[in-house]
Amino acid sequence: MGKPVERVAVVGAGVIGSGWAARFLAASLDVTAWDPAPGAQEKAHAAIEAAWGPMSRRGVKPGASPARLRFCASLEECAASADLVQENAPEREALKQGLLERIDAANPDALVASSTSGLLPTKLAERMRRPERMLVGHPFNPVYLLPLVELVAGEKTSAASLEAAGAFYEAIGMRPLKLKRETEGFVADRLMEALWREALWLVNDDVATTEEIDAAVTYGCGLRWALMGTFLTFHLAGGEGGVRHMLAQFGPALKLPWTRLVAPELTDALIDKVAAGCQVQAAGRSIKELEARRDAFLVDLLALVQNYWPEAEGRPGRL
Repeated sequence: MGKPVERVAVVGAGVIGSGWAARFLAASLDVTAWDPAPGAQEKAHAAIEAAWGPMSRRGVKPGASPARLRFCASLEECAASADLVQENAPEREALKQGLLERIDAANPDALVASSTSGLLPTKLAERMRRPERMLVGHPFNPVYLLPLVELVAGEKTSAASLEAAGAFYEAIGMRPLKLKRETEGFVADRLMEALWREALWLVNDDVATTEEIDAAVTYGCGLRWALMGTFLTFHLAGGEGGVRHMLAQFGPALKLPWTRLVAPELTDALIDKVAAGCQVQAAGRSIKELEARRDAFLVDLLALVQNYWPEAEGRPGRL
């Protein structure tokens, strides 16, 4: 684990796995991949081809090429020679435990990272003989553009493994966020789930359509969040008194029964409302067209906001 990561294995090549493969390839790494699903290889190649244009606009390293991806016939072949293995199986604990056990047996030396969006690394590593080298490396879609990766150590994860993983992800252009301790859902997904629950209630109660709710984010809070997030936004809301003044003035409103902390029942009627609203917003555009539009926007946005991130001001950029 002390040597540089030059070869990466991707176990599971769906949306997240192919996104990881694209980012690794753009960093001029050799990548092996394995996915037992029918048609997985063709879909992954198509996804990487679609991602390569936006990534090239952001900048890929010399020597980077999709040709450096090799699909393997077995998980064991895929993982055997890797310096880091990125596991991206569906969110089923027993399934991931079995895959991690096989990865552990196939390669006794590599760092092993799971892309799980909420399962605890301590539980995931229970069947590994070497759990000290396993951690969560949770990215955000599209992986090949968004820089955040949440790093979560299990009870037996070594400090050296956590540090090595952070250094690797940073080297490929990501922003590692090391959690102080493991917790279900980690940080970013818990925040997104809270907003998602509120959005579903607003649709369920016929307060607003999906398009109106998305507009509230897109034209309002979302613009601020792209730069400074929740806490610093509220710090500014308090004027010269900062967040202390804001909490003194608006803190009592937190007690008002405006929000719903429990998700609404996903009835057929609610699902129909959400689906119909999204179809209106899509306006006849396919998923591929919407993805391309999103990626083009993110490339432009990242080019702007990176000028305002801490490292642009001479401060450390690592979270």
